[in-house]
Amino acid sequence: MSDTDDALARFWAVIPAGGAGTRLWPISRAGSPKFLHDLTGAGRTLIQLTVDRLQPLVGERVVVVTGARHVAAVTDQLPGVDRENVIAEPSPRDSMAAIGLAAAVLERRDPEAVLGSFAADHVIEGEARFDAAVREAVAVAAETELLVTIGIQPTYPATGFGYIQMGRGLPRRRTAARVRQFVEKPDARRAASYLATGEFRWNAGMFVVRARVLLDLLAQWHPELAAGLRAIAAAPEELEQRWPELEKIAIDNAVAEPAADEGRVAVVPGDFSWDDVGDFKSLSTLLAGDEAVTVVGDPTQVEAVDAGGLVVSESGRLVAVVGLDDVVVVETDDALLVTSRERAQDVKRVVESLKAAGRDDLV
Repeated sequence: MSDTDDALARFWAVIPAGGAGTRLWPISRAGSPKFLHDLTGAGRTLIQLTVDRLQPLVGERVVVVTGARHVAAVTDQLPGVDRENVIAEPSPRDSMAAIGLAAAVLERRDPEAVLGSFAADHVIEGEARFDAAVREAVAVAAETELLVTIGIQPTYPATGFGYIQMGRGLPRRRTAARVRQFVEKPDARRAASYLATGEFRWNAGMFVVRARVLLDLLAQWHPELAAGLRAIAAAPEELEQRWPELEKIAIDNAVAEPAADEGRVAVVPGDFSWDDVGDFKSLSTLLAGDEAVTVVGDPTQVEAVDAGGLVVSESGRLVAVVGLDDVVVVETDDALLVTSRERAQDVKRVVESLKAAGRDDLV
C-alpha cells in the first residue's frame, strides 16, 4: 500500500449541513434548507450529490453534522451513512463548532485520522479533477502539520466569494503551495486585480487536515472552544449542556486566517467547476440551457411569452410569464416570490422582514 493509499484509508468526509439558505427562499427555509432539495434536476438532493461525489474516496467513512430538526430528513436521504455518524447540533454555532466537533469525535477514534470538510449544498462538475485535488490534499495533510484548503480557479472577478492568495509551491508536490493570505469578499475593482495576478483562488470552504492538528490549531487561538469540543466528544451525554457555551465563530476566522499568517496553511488548486448555489441568479446561471426561461419543476406548468429568466414551480399551478426579461418567479404552496436575477441577493431581506413580523411559519 502506498503512502497515499494509507492516508486515504484514514480519511473521513465531514459534511456540515446547516444554514437556511435565505437567499433561496421560499424553496429553502429553516425547516427544509437547500441541501435537502434537488435544485439541479439530477434526481438527487444536494446533500446526496455531495456524498455520491465523496464515496469513491471514503466509502462509508462519512460524518454529517446537522441541526437537530434535520436529522430525520438527513438519515432518510442518506441511508448508507451510519446513524451514529450523523451528529445533531442542538443549535447553530457556526462552522468551527460543527467541524470541530466532528474532528474531536474522529480524534478519539483514531488520533491520526484525516478529515475533509465539504459543504452539503455546493454543486461540482468535473469529478475526476475534484478527486485528484482531494487526493493531493489528503496526502499533504497526512504528512504534515498543515491545514490544507482547496482553492477554486476563478472564472470571473466575483465579489461574493472570499479569496486565497497562493505562495511558493510545496516540495515534492504536484500542485500544492503555501497560502500567503485569506482575503475577505472584495469589491469589483479589487477582485479584477486579484485575477490579473494569477495568484488568487476562490475560497470554497473546503479544508483537509488531521483531526488532531485542527484541534491543536484551534487550541492555540481559541482554547476554550477546543477544550469544550474535546470534552463533548469524551462525554457525548453532555452535548446539550455544553453546546450553548461554545463560541460561535467560522472556521476561516478561528483557524484558517491566523494559521495562514504563520505559514501553516497549504492550498491545492481545484480546476473543477464549482458553484455554491448562493442565490437564484447563481441557480439560473448553473442551469441555463437553450431556452430563454429556465424551469425548475414541471415544464408543462410554465408558459413563457417573450420572457427570459428563471421559474421554480412546486405547487402544480400554471405559471405564465409575459414580456419580462431577467425575471425570477418562485412559487410554492404557501408563498410566491417575484424578483429579478440582479436583485437575487436581496431575497434575504424578505426573510428578515418575515422574521421581524413574527411569521415564523413562512421562514
